[in-house]
Parts: sequence; structure tokens; C-alpha cells
Amino acid sequence: MRLFLVSQHLLVLLSVLSLTRAQTTSAPQTLGIITPPEPTTTLPETSTETTTVLPETTTLLTSSVTPETTTTTSVPTTTAATETATGVKTSTTGITTAPTPTTVSETTTISTTTATATPWTAPAIFYPFGAEAGDTEILEIGGDTFRYFTFSTPFVYFGRSYNSVYVNNNGLLTFNQPLPEADPPYPFPTYGNEDYIAPFWTDLDDIGIGIYSYQEYTSGSVLTRATQDINQYFPGRGFSASWVFVATWDYVLTMDMNVFNSHSSPAITVQAVLISGDGFSFILMHYGDCDGSVYAAQAGYDTIGSTDYYQIHHNPNNGYSDPVLKNTTNVGVPGRWAFFVNNGSAIIGVQMKLESFLDLTQSGNIMVVLHQIEEELVSRGLSGSFKMKLRRVKKTQP
Repeated sequence: MRLFLVSQHLLVLLSVLSLTRAQTTSAPQTLGIITPPEPTTTLPETSTETTTVLPETTTLLTSSVTPETTTTTSVPTTTAATETATGVKTSTTGITTAPTPTTVSETTTISTTTATATPWTAPAIFYPFGAEAGDTEILEIGGDTFRYFTFSTPFVYFGRSYNSVYVNNNGLLTFNQPLPEADPPYPFPTYGNEDYIAPFWTDLDDIGIGIYSYQEYTSGSVLTRATQDINQYFPGRGFSASWVFVATWDYVLTMDMNVFNSHSSPAITVQAVLISGDGFSFILMHYGDCDGSVYAAQAGYDTIGSTDYYQIHHNPNNGYSDPVLKNTTNVGVPGRWAFFVNNGSAIIGVQMKLESFLDLTQSGNIMVVLHQIEEELVSRGLSGSFKMKLRRVKKTQP
């Protein structure tokens, strides 16, 4: 019984030896390694197998160590696939287990993808934003967060002066308290106790990877650009911007940073620009792609008690209608909205030419004309909450 066990064990070793010799181009000679002192034993067959154990074990160790060491030092790192194939082939013999080259190969592929990814750029209407512009950035992945920022110059918003703002992760600016949740966003007018500036108020944090960022400007090219934009959309004031605050939300429907950097999945990119100077206050809202949301959304602005408000877009159900935002405007530039948000003390004049000689003493005709004037004022940035009433009509000859 004991002889049978030894024989079985030796047969396994001999089998391993045959595989090793098949893989090794120049296996050492068995007779050259073994130097037995007594070549003759009492049991020839058992003795032969027993003496074979030592050289075979030595041969296995020599052949497994030497080729692996030589391959590692001579093959460049770029041939990781060859090393992986060798490791797999060796592992089938039961001698080595080497799965690690596959992991190295995957890491290299991700690094290459990142390096060669096409950089994404925002639409031209956007003011500079992000790390390259010097913004404070917050990486958002599934959290309800906000940042509090203190202005260097007060911003007057419909008669109320604010020295700070809450930049919420969900596409919303508030002044009195943070509001990072959006379940759901309130439709405007809210008739509530908060002033809202909402370029795109929705559950942005549940979409995927996002970055929201902000920066204040008191000098430089951004102020020059703001001055030009406001004078173009609200002419006749000789406006000069002395302060600008830019907040941007950029979210992509992905959990892969490579996809986020290239915007190769549905994305939402929106921006709010607060501008003041010469006693006037304005806001710009910018819209890029708005394709990544499946939640209710609200775009526009509102005030305490909704004395002034404007709704650009409201989607109470899902995101099917949100992509239209990048094509909408009130100033003739797709994706851009501009609003005058002063304290109401300014006087705005509108000149209109009627296409027909209507008898304005008739109430029906008067309402038509007043409605046309309201639409024109709203298109120039006035709040949509105002109402016009006719005080006096005087008919004159042309």
C-alpha cells in the first residue's frame, strides 16, 4: 500500500515535468544535475522513480523562474498583452497564477482615453466659467449641496439689497436661505417668502456627474462684455457694469469622468449672470444643452410675494420639453434671456406703430393694443407680472 502511494505521487510529478519540457526551449539535462552517491538501490523501480523526484523538482523551479525573469526584463511595457498571454498559458500548468497584467492593461486604456478625448466647449453666449476661468468649483455626485458667497458690492434685486447669495446645486440662486432640494420645484409665481433666480431649477444632483461653479468680477474683460451686452439689449442708458457675478451648472448623464469631460452623453449646461452698475441691476440666463433631465423643472425668476416674476419654462412632469431652452430667447440670441431687475423706479418707454386705424374708444380694440404693448415690454426684459390700464384716450386728426 505504501509503494502504491509513492508511485501515484511520482506519476503526477512526471506529468508536470513533461508539460514543463514542452514549454521550455532548452530544458536542463537530468543527468547533468543529479549526482547520486549510490546509483544502485535494493528496489530498482522504486529507486528510479525516487531518484527522479529531486531532479524533476529542481528542473521545474529552474524553468519556471528563469523564463519569467527573462521575459519581464527583456519585453517592453508596451507588450503587456504578450505578458498576459504568457501568464495565462503558464497558469494552465498549475505552476503559476498571474492575472495582474490584465488589470494593468485596463488602467492604461482609461488613461489613453482621457488623454485623447475631444475637449468640450460651451456655447459662445456663455461667460467664462470653470477652473480655467478661476471659478470656485464643486464636484457633485448625488448630493444636495450649496455654497454661500458674500458679495463685495450689494446686489439690488427688485428693491431689496443683498450682500450674499446661496448657490444651490440644483440650478437655483437664493438670497435668504439655502434650498438645495428640488422635490418638485415650485411653479412661478410662488407667492412665497423668497427671492429666486432660477436658470434651471430641477434635481440636477440625481442626473449623474456635475460641477457647479461661481465667481465674482469687479474688473477686467468680463465687465467690458457685460457692459456691451446690456447696452445692446437695454439701449439709451449709457450703462457701465461695475460688478458681475457668474454662476454655472454643468451636469452630464454619466458616472464616467471621461464621458463627462467630452459631454458624449446627454447634458445640462446653464448659467446665471448678475450684473450691476450706475444704480441698475440686470440678469442674463444662458442655456446650452438641456437633455439629461427626467424631472420637473422651472426656469425664470420670482420675488417675495411674487410682486415681480417671469417664467421662461415650466415642466411639471419630465424632461421631454427641456431641450427647447437652447433655442429660446427674448433678445434675439438663441439660448439667452436678459432681464431688468431693478427696484422699479426706472421709467421705460415704448414706441409702437399700429398697422390699422382702430377706434381706440372701443374697449375691445383697446385691450388688443394694450396686450401688444405688454408683450413688447416683456420682450425687453420687464417682468411679466405687470398689468396695464387705460387712463385716458384722446382722438386726434392725423
